[in-house]
Amino acid sequence: MASKYYVVWSGKTPGIYRDWESCKAQVSGVKNAKYKSYKTLAEAEAAFADNPAAALKKARAAQQKKAPRRGPKTHTAAEVARHPAHTKIFTDGGCEPNPGKAASGVAVYRDGAVAELWFGLFNPQGTNNTAELNALHQALLMARRELRTGVSVAIFCDSQYAIQCITQWAFNWERKGWIKPGGPIQNLELIQEIFALYKPLRARVPVLHVNGHVGVEGNELADRMSIHGIDSRETAFKPFTKPLDLKKILAMRAG
Repeated sequence: MASKYYVVWSGKTPGIYRDWESCKAQVSGVKNAKYKSYKTLAEAEAAFADNPAAALKKARAAQQKKAPRRGPKTHTAAEVARHPAHTKIFTDGGCEPNPGKAASGVAVYRDGAVAELWFGLFNPQGTNNTAELNALHQALLMARRELRTGVSVAIFCDSQYAIQCITQWAFNWERKGWIKPGGPIQNLELIQEIFALYKPLRARVPVLHVNGHVGVEGNELADRMSIHGIDSRETAFKPFTKPLDLKKILAMRAG
């Protein structure tokens, strides 16, 4: 008996399949493929008879009712300050409007003091999510360099989407051949690149969530850098070379 039944509404050959490999063969490479697994044949048959949008909506509602979705723990300003990492890297992405002009910012602290600010990766047709992912990507590259000097590192990001993409969801997506029920994975190539960088670092570099605009100085500085990237239209990712006068920098335009 099959442990799961897979409904394919939109794929090479729509139908009900009794194992994941058969389902995968029908949806892999198919744009906007729609499919989902069910525990019983009766559930699968009922879902297949329904239209995919309605069936997926029902499944999501049932899942949410069963167990509320949990994002990463949010760290307060006090918890950030107490974190023992020598190097703390803060990330942010900005987009005006969304989608629209986007850029990324990073603030690097060493031993409790601001050491570097970075900005750029301007994209005139970006999104907030791509800007956040780009910022996290740069932070992981920096973290890898910091680890080589023998210090401890932590990354603080205000995007639950970016954190969950790289530290949670990507593991499941990779196991399933980088496809997911209900449609394509948005920003897939960028996520794959960041995930490949993250995997060998994950045991030594925690990626932690902070809320934006709640008084976490590093997050505020990264925010100003992301908006500076938009205003300057800087396509490279480069260091902020003006004096690190925090009062003046925090007075810059915020996102």
